[in-house]
Amino acid sequence: MNQTEINLLIVEDEPKVASFIKRGLEESGYIAEVAFDGAIGSKMAEARTYDLIILDVNLPYKNGIELCNEIRQKNQKLPILMLTALGTTEDKLVGFDAGADDYLVKPFEFRELLARVRSLLKRNTQAETNQRKLTFLDLEMNLDTYEVVRGGKNIEMTQKEFALLEYLLKNKNRVLTRVDIAEKVWDISFDTGTNVIDVYVNFLRKKIDKDFSPKLIHTQTGIGYILKAGKDES
Repeated sequence: MNQTEINLLIVEDEPKVASFIKRGLEESGYIAEVAFDGAIGSKMAEARTYDLIILDVNLPYKNGIELCNEIRQKNQKLPILMLTALGTTEDKLVGFDAGADDYLVKPFEFRELLARVRSLLKRNTQAETNQRKLTFLDLEMNLDTYEVVRGGKNIEMTQKEFALLEYLLKNKNRVLTRVDIAEKVWDISFDTGTNVIDVYVNFLRKKIDKDFSPKLIHTQTGIGYILKAGKDES
């Protein structure tokens, strides 16, 4: 895919910000279109094919979280970069749980946004060419269909649970620290004391370990977690 063929949608209600992003992207060789509210953004995303969407959180008629959720229900692969003036860990988690792939806090320099866009597009292209199934014992993950099966049983997952399990599978038999997981799965550094990693690991355990044997997700006390067949190293 030539860069001149890459189509981007910017959903941003501030005309100056939207114009700034659009101009910079076009000068960088991309094709960029703008929607100034969530309702129009929804219609454009439905009617046209885009390679990436830049989505502001605070939008009239339909906010960015709602629109992100809506897009994700129809397209799991489309990269979404979320923009917001709110930068706390909790705000980012809301965006990531809605299906955002990356998060950029306003104000930002255009070169940072451009780097994020290039990274997401590259990641998406690589994902299309990589092996599309991950397996471990009787656990199988299909990266194309977003299906997870263990012991022949289909397991429903949220997008973030899927992303966490994917990271564990890609690093099976390797201890992953909570910092590793936070950076690679959520792309953020969690404040000391935040237990969101443990919460999501417990969600996964209930889904892929509770009714199956052997248990696959194990705790490495004081360090993090490991996907393997065996006992906890506590």
